[in-house]
Amino acid sequence: MPEYRRRFQPGGTFFFTLVTDGRRQLFAQDSARRLLHESIDAVQTRWPFELMAIVLLPQHLNCLWRLPEEDQNYSTRWACIKKRFSQLWLASSVAEPPVSRSRQKHRECGIWQKRLWEHRIRDEEDLIHHVNYIHYNPVKHGLVRCPHA
Repeated sequence: MPEYRRRFQPGGTFFFTLVTDGRRQLFAQDSARRLLHESIDAVQTRWPFELMAIVLLPQHLNCLWRLPEEDQNYSTRWACIKKRFSQLWLASSVAEPPVSRSRQKHRECGIWQKRLWEHRIRDEEDLIHHVNYIHYNPVKHGLVRCPHA
C-alpha cells in the first residue's frame, strides 16, 4: 500500500491536479463548471487563499494556489470544495454515478478520485514552469490549437 507523505509548511504556493472518478468528462458541462466555481468561491470566503491560475479540462483540473503565510491547510480547503461540489451536483438532479462497495462503505460518491496531486512551488522558475503547464494543458489534450484560444 502506498505511503503518502506531505510536507506541511505554513504559507507557500502549490500546484494541484484533481481528477474526476473514472476520468468522466464531467467538466464538459456548463452546469458542472458553474458549480465548481461556486464551490471554490464559497470555500475561499471561509478559508482564504489566492487562486493564481486554473485550467479546467473535461475530466480534470490544474491550478496554482498561494496560501496565507500563517496557514498550511490546503487539504481541508480541497475536501470542502470537493464535498460542496458533490452535494450541489447531486442535488441538481443529476444521477449519481455507480460506485464500488468500498466507496459505498465509506459513504463516498463517484465524482472525484480519492486523492489529489500537489506540488509545493520551490522558486520563481518552478512557478513559471507550472503556469506554462497550465496554459499549455488544453493544447496537450487537443482541446485548442494554441494557449490563448
